[in-house]
Amino acid sequence: MGERKIFAGPRIRRIRLSKGLSQTAMAAELGISPSYLNLIERNQRPLTVQLLLKLSSVYRVEPEELGEEGGLLPALRTVFADPLIAAELAGEGELAEFAEAMPNAARAVLKLHQAYREQAERLSDLGELLAKEGRASLIAGARLPADELREVLERRPNHFARIEAEAESFGAALGGAEDLFVALKAWLKAEHGIVVRSLPVAAMPVWRRRYDRHTQRLFLSERLSPADQLHETALEAVLLRMRDAITAEIAALALSSDEARRLARFEIGRYAAHALAMPYEPFLRAAREARCDIDVLRSRFRVSFAQAAERLTTLARPGAAGVPFFLLEIDHAGNRLRRAGAAGFPHLGFGGACPKLGLYAAFARPGEVIAEAADMPDGTRFLTVARSLDGLAAGFDERVRRTALLVGCDAEFRDRVVYGDMLPPGRALPIGPVCRLCERVACAARAEPPLTRPLGLDEMGRGLSAFDFQ
Repeated sequence: MGERKIFAGPRIRRIRLSKGLSQTAMAAELGISPSYLNLIERNQRPLTVQLLLKLSSVYRVEPEELGEEGGLLPALRTVFADPLIAAELAGEGELAEFAEAMPNAARAVLKLHQAYREQAERLSDLGELLAKEGRASLIAGARLPADELREVLERRPNHFARIEAEAESFGAALGGAEDLFVALKAWLKAEHGIVVRSLPVAAMPVWRRRYDRHTQRLFLSERLSPADQLHETALEAVLLRMRDAITAEIAALALSSDEARRLARFEIGRYAAHALAMPYEPFLRAAREARCDIDVLRSRFRVSFAQAAERLTTLARPGAAGVPFFLLEIDHAGNRLRRAGAAGFPHLGFGGACPKLGLYAAFARPGEVIAEAADMPDGTRFLTVARSLDGLAAGFDERVRRTALLVGCDAEFRDRVVYGDMLPPGRALPIGPVCRLCERVACAARAEPPLTRPLGLDEMGRGLSAFDFQ
């Protein structure tokens, strides 16, 4: 209780008025000044532990009665964190006073916001449906700068020609070193006086990479795998060496805010680091020879499974393109962390939210590669490859962050992909883009009814799906 600030001004005022006391009289009984009591009643000061105990002994008020009413305050904090209204409140005290003084009105606001969010989700799904049918829609929800950047990157090919050219030039300047990590450390030291050092977790409890400008040292956490250490070092190097090319690519994205452009700098920097570690022509050649075997590629270029998989989605150079892969990464809760594609992520053709995909089964089969053919309702067939990924090394008392990655392509390319050999002829998993847009009948995995069909409410029987429809 000592760590939690409790604002209960309206309740203190109600207690005082119910007993017919003035602020001066109540302040005297509590052993505080009238001015301090006035600040408390106006939610300008929180209740201290000592004051809570005094209220309990003098007025027989239990401390729990002065806490957040029914969880209203945490829920209101979530509502007012919405970008649409985040700037409307002066501070925490005003929100606490609203929850305390008008709890019924606060609950009404929560219901209204919930309805707004649900409606926004339905409109978003409807917008996708209209776009799929060739009808434009101007429906859009509230977007943060990160949302804007994500949408822009997902809808364009995951290929930056300027960055590829600069990465090839940088690689040539490094002399095509066999050990890129050693070469990058030497380049940073020679060109910028930066020394790369690995530090223990205790010295970098919240950082994976940190550059100290004063001592000219780049610190890497020992949590990082060798592949991640290479990536972080390459990221620092390309942000220095390829500044103009990165700036030009950011300008071409036509983002609307400085924050979105700053985020884009790191995203394109990541791309540049991959391009440097996995040069375009050698990687394309290796991908063709290995038939896009991601484990072979990651071993050959000394990168991680995720880095090699993401590089496959960038092979879209005119006249020298690879298999047009797309990629999707999620966490345990189903949050979409990354979507990209050589031709843009296929939102409408694939979706990626069907719970039957191997992407979601990968968490139960850690480290295993799950290759499947997946059929969409319109007859389009995709080849999908899913695998779980473990995050940074964790201590004994920490839980490893695990995500799942899916790499996919149109099934017509299966002969150029080693995973296509693992698929039984003629067999495919029937999936949909998302439950609200999927009209597959009797799907046991269905989580929501389709927007396009009326529900079938038959008291005489029940189908396999949680939502039967006509």
